[in-house]
Amino acid sequence: MSIAIRPATGGDVAAIDALLRRAFPAPDEAMLVQRLCVDGDMVLTLVADDEESGALAGVIVYSRMTVEIGGKSIAAVALAPLAVDAGQRGQGVAEALVRASLAQLADAGAMLVFVLGDPAYYGRFGFSADWARGFASRYAGDYLMALPLQGGAMPCGERGAATHARAFAQLGGNS
Repeated sequence: MSIAIRPATGGDVAAIDALLRRAFPAPDEAMLVQRLCVDGDMVLTLVADDEESGALAGVIVYSRMTVEIGGKSIAAVALAPLAVDAGQRGQGVAEALVRASLAQLADAGAMLVFVLGDPAYYGRFGFSADWARGFASRYAGDYLMALPLQGGAMPCGERGAATHARAFAQLGGNS
């Protein structure tokens, strides 16, 4: 299989929504993406196209976060969701999306990326719970990981709040 990674466009909205609804057991992630878009909190959305069929093979979404270190705001984003069509899994689609998006975010000046997920999976990209420890977050714990993007450098100072976009508070029906 050959895939092409590209920025999502308005024409991809329905296909992204359908993919998210198929990829997860509940519509939470699809609703999260809708809310992030409406709230203006999306930072980057990339899609993977199956070049043979033209079908959407995967999507990765990043949103704004409010993060402080040493009392100063730093440029940080949250990765969520990452989804691959069931028929395309195990073929490197997710890895290609993660690697391409992290490179774009680093080039754009993002300092830190947070993800809530499986340490065994995200650890291979350099994400670590150690980087996220000490930040005040409603998701604090072993599954909240972070990755510094600017050559592994993080600003010095006491770690403060790491607050996800407002739409995350509504996941699972929580307001």
